[in-house]
Amino acid sequence: MSKNKQTLSWFCNIALIEGISMVVLITFSVLKRTTDFGWAVLGVKYVGWAHGILFIAYVYLLWMCWDKYKWKFGRIVLFFVASLVPFAPFFVERKLRHER
Repeated sequence: MSKNKQTLSWFCNIALIEGISMVVLITFSVLKRTTDFGWAVLGVKYVGWAHGILFIAYVYLLWMCWDKYKWKFGRIVLFFVASLVPFAPFFVERKLRHER
């Protein structure tokens, strides 16, 4: 991989990890509300914290890609909205994997 595509590679990786963290967080949230598993509360706390950091990294790298690769504004909006929808970051990662 060339140094020219390093930021794109980081963004793809963060999109994948952020998507996984969202699914895990939703799972813990459902378990917390539907069961009496005490560890589900801790799962929500710590996975939620990690997911928040990953979301910030996702938005930051999206901004860096916008600047470095001169992406269109519509693409940025689409990828940002994808970060808010469960499972959508997986589609972002898959789409960008072919551009790396």
